[in-house]
Order: sequence, then C-alpha cells, then structure tokens
Amino acid sequence: MSSMPGEFPVPELAEVDLGAVLSALADPHRREVVLQLLREDGEERACASFPLPIAKSTRTHHWRVLREAGLVRQRDAGNGTFVRLRRDEFDARFPGLLDVVAGISTAGSAPVRRAARPVPRPRSAGTSGRA
Repeated sequence: MSSMPGEFPVPELAEVDLGAVLSALADPHRREVVLQLLREDGEERACASFPLPIAKSTRTHHWRVLREAGLVRQRDAGNGTFVRLRRDEFDARFPGLLDVVAGISTAGSAPVRRAARPVPRPRSAGTSGRA
C-alpha cells in the first residue's frame, strides 16, 4: 500500500484485483461517484460534494471500498476529505475498463434480461418417462 502525507493508503497498482474493482463498481452509488470523477477528468473533489442520498457512515464505507479497490485516492485536508480518480494508473493496469463502464452506464438504464427458459412439458399419464 502506498500513500502520501494526509492521504489514505491505497493498494499498489500491481495489487489491484479485477474482482474487487468489479465488485466496487457493482454498487450504483459507487459507480455514480466514479462516473462523476471521470467527467471531472482528474480533478480532485470534496467527498461531501457528491449528492449521495445515504447516511454519512454509509458514505464512509463506500469511500473505503473504492479506495481499497484501487479506483480512487483520498486525502484528509483538515477542513474536509477530498477524492480523485486514479485514472492514469488504473488505465495502465486495466486499459479501457473505465471507458467501458462509462459507456455502459451512459447508454441507458434498460435492464439486461435473461433469455426465458423453456417450459417443461407435462408427461402423459401412461408414461413413466423411462425409455
């Protein structure tokens, strides 16, 4: 884990696990934070400025998940906590993944539906189903 003074620890690039990243991005609140940070193009932003309709303790949990997944850097500035996306570092480890996530998220919110399973036929009364 690496960090600068005032920065919360984050995993080294080689330690970032794709499973943890995908798990972090599975939550709609965390995904929205990442999308907003993508739009800011590397700018640092106050954590309190995100309009998340959740309790402060839940926000803290979400920041930790994003940080531990390697997606963001977070620092305490005394008057608030600030966050920025690790875009360049992240793209070096998983090229294009954030662009794909952004593309999927902005393409619309239509749910992906699974194909319907075939309905089993009822067996006729005179057969046991054995050949």
